[in-house]
Amino acid sequence: MNTIRKYIGELYISKRWYLLLGGCVVFLFTAFFIHILFQPAVAVTSAVLAFTVVEYALLFFIKGGLSATRIMSPRFSIGDDNTVTLSLVNSYPFKIKCLLIDELPFQFQERNFHKQMEIGYRSKKTITYTLRPLSRGEYSFGHLKCYVSSPLGLLRRRFNAAEPVMIKVYPSYQLLKKYQLLAISGNTLAGVKKIRKLGHSLEFEKIKDYVQGDDVRTINWKATARSNNLMVNTFTDARQQQIYCLIDKGRNMKMPFEGMTLLDHSINASLALLNIALLKQDKAGLITFSNKVNDVVAADRRNDQLLRIIETLYKQQTQFKESDYEAVWSTVHRGITQRSLILLFTNFETYSSLERQLPFLKKIAQRHLACVVFFQNTLLKEIHESNPDNIEGIYIKTIADQFSLEKRLIVKELRRHGILSILTTPQALSVDVINKYLELKARQMV
Repeated sequence: MNTIRKYIGELYISKRWYLLLGGCVVFLFTAFFIHILFQPAVAVTSAVLAFTVVEYALLFFIKGGLSATRIMSPRFSIGDDNTVTLSLVNSYPFKIKCLLIDELPFQFQERNFHKQMEIGYRSKKTITYTLRPLSRGEYSFGHLKCYVSSPLGLLRRRFNAAEPVMIKVYPSYQLLKKYQLLAISGNTLAGVKKIRKLGHSLEFEKIKDYVQGDDVRTINWKATARSNNLMVNTFTDARQQQIYCLIDKGRNMKMPFEGMTLLDHSINASLALLNIALLKQDKAGLITFSNKVNDVVAADRRNDQLLRIIETLYKQQTQFKESDYEAVWSTVHRGITQRSLILLFTNFETYSSLERQLPFLKKIAQRHLACVVFFQNTLLKEIHESNPDNIEGIYIKTIADQFSLEKRLIVKELRRHGILSILTTPQALSVDVINKYLELKARQMV
């Protein structure tokens, strides 16, 4: 059975062979009426069959073959380009033509993915392509099917090269590297504005001898009088502050943007922010909720804290239920006793939707520094900037302007109750959230 599978099951006939055979049939049919063409027609047909036998022997009986490996990261980053490298080695004693069909995970919805190449005699070749996953979860790759033919190109032999493999798609960990410089530098990066630091942190570090260049305003006159040397106070950034990201998983976070939901954009921004908070020596925590509180990662600075957050965010899915902010407030009230910075990722489309949740947001803001992160509708912005030339277009633009006005009213209402807000687009979400955190640190509010 294995022999039959090898010598017959792996055999594929190319289009060139069918065209040649069809040409031979036409040639023989013509020779039936023109007898002088009969001998050439038989010779051509015999040559095609002989070449077929020769190529079959080259592919199946000559020692050699094709081996291939699929090289990629064991985990992919959602919304980013992830590189996949195919490495192929030709051990046949002749040059081959190869058609590659990689069985991609169904999530990519790629029905016609193939690559063609030529590989020289006993040589190696690599090919690289990128994949951009738009949802988190497990992605299963199938076989890498390689259809090999000799220079004749009449037949093909199939090789199942790379074995099936499963990878996990995590929140965008590539953003961690992109914004990590912000934790150790005040330089402008990726549109993040530089915030002027106001005065000293309130956290005292130590008293040291004065050296040229120290700020004379930090001279400690009592210590100077005791030691008869100029002594200055030194300060350090306030550390060990608690930073919590609260992620709403209700139906309002199902809205898509560039192939990803608002929940996915919020998860990516939360991961980038909490990574920088950890590098800033703050404690990072996480709460996810929908109609109930689902996951709570207590704020901490342990070495594996970021890994715990990534594993928690990896499995989050949007739920089509109304979010319960009362349950969130109860969890925050019981579980977060120290004053913390709480960033709530949600989406209020109308002013009335805010009014229903405002009492609970006010209670959270009484004990913590609260910041609500919600989204601008980019489609409404495009409609607002358009110039309609008919009544229907004017009506649509008026409705869009009304929704945009309600977004601004939401910001104003939150500010009136002492709640910070970030109204941004999903594309600029990570930059704006990190910028707000750095701003609050510079102003000593965190």
